[in-house]
Amino acid sequence: VEAAQTKVQDAVNGMVDKLEREHIRKMQARMFRCSAECCENSAASMSAVHHCIERCHAPLVQAQSIVTNELERFQNRLQRCAMSCSDKAKDSFDSGTKEQVVKQQLESCVRACADEHQDLIPNATRRLHDTLSSLPQ
Repeated sequence: VEAAQTKVQDAVNGMVDKLEREHIRKMQARMFRCSAECCENSAASMSAVHHCIERCHAPLVQAQSIVTNELERFQNRLQRCAMSCSDKAKDSFDSGTKEQVVKQQLESCVRACADEHQDLIPNATRRLHDTLSSLPQ
C-alpha cells in the first residue's frame, strides 16, 4: 500500500514540478518585472503603485488557485476511493470474513484506487497546461 501511495505522490509531484517549470516560474518572472515597473514610476501615488502591483500579481494568483483547486479535487477523489475501500472492508469483516482476508482485500482495493488515480494524472496535467496557457499574461 505504501508503495502505491508513493507512486501516486511521485506522479503528482512530477505534474506540479512540470507545471511550475513550464508556467508558474515564467508567470512569476513577469509578475516581478511588472511590479518593478510599477515601483519605478516616480510620478505615481503610493495607492496607484499598490494597485499596479496588485494587477501584476493577479495572473499568478489565478494560476496558483487553479492548480490548488485541481490538486484538491484529485485528493478528494482519492480519499473517497480509499474510504469506499475501508467501508467495504468493514462490511466484509462484519459479515464474518477473517481479518487476514479483509486486510488483503483492503490493500488490494487501495492499490486499485492508487492505480486508477495515477492514470488520471496525465489528463489533469494536460488540462492544467491548457488552462494555464490560456490565462492572460
